Amino acid sequence: MAVLIDPPSWPAHGTVFSHLVSTSSLEELHAFAAAAGIPHRAFDEDHYDVPARRYRELVEQGALEVSGTELVRALIASGLRVPARRRGPKLRAALLSRWASILPTDPDLAGELLDRWSEPHRRYHTPVHLLAVLEALDQLFEPTDEPQRMPVLLSAWFHDAVYEGAAGKDEQASAALAVERLTGRVDGAVVREVERLVLLTVGHDPRAEDRAGQLLCDADLSVLGGSPEDYARYAAVVRAEYSHIPDEAFIAGRRSVLQRLLALDPLYRTGRGQSLWAERAGTNMARELASLARP
Repeated sequence: MAVLIDPPSWPAHGTVFSHLVSTSSLEELHAFAAAAGIPHRAFDEDHYDVPARRYRELVEQGALEVSGTELVRALIASGLRVPARRRGPKLRAALLSRWASILPTDPDLAGELLDRWSEPHRRYHTPVHLLAVLEALDQLFEPTDEPQRMPVLLSAWFHDAVYEGAAGKDEQASAALAVERLTGRVDGAVVREVERLVLLTVGHDPRAEDRAGQLLCDADLSVLGGSPEDYARYAAVVRAEYSHIPDEAFIAGRRSVLQRLLALDPLYRTGRGQSLWAERAGTNMARELASLARP
């Protein structure tokens, strides 16, 4: 177990940056960063970006100096590295390819939505989350779901298209955007269904007979059932997205969210979602809730 740092050599914002990674877990990395006073917003999925002026100080606090090549190799070996397809141009290309299977005649709309998902104030509600929801749907769809496949996929694209950190209002604005942009592009019944599905993500509590709603809500919550490392990454970027909120207020709000999700019975409404994610989601959320209770 170790925290590694490479020499400052990555230019940005008028200086150069180092990368800070863990060889064992994101918990170790976040603990080191917190002790060193590195802000949450410096976390980028599998590493922290730290400016050159802090390099020597972090080494003195225990970060091991390695070359850039050694750091990358160690990150890959740890299993914590985020794949390239989930980053930058490759991520955008992957998402545009998926859009082409839904509305191939409207690439400009896909570009507009990706620009929204890529807004600089976002940390969790980003194209990475969009791809994760679409990949989760890949696992949930059954052959009998074909009639509702288009509205479910479109609702995934629109469900966080507007994000300002205002629960409820963001979903309403996203649903309104879906109606505005899809009207005239797809059948009116599809527009109304997308609007309904986006609004369901306010509470993630679809009815027992609502297969489309169950598919979208389960896919949106699939992150909760990830590996401990993936869940720790998710929790960190959620905190980074609310970095403007003081710790005490954030902890109170986060505890409320976790308690509400843990109270959903069942959390996942599709049989496939339950088998894939339910057990780990319960463990992950209970662990985070316990950690928030500690001073």
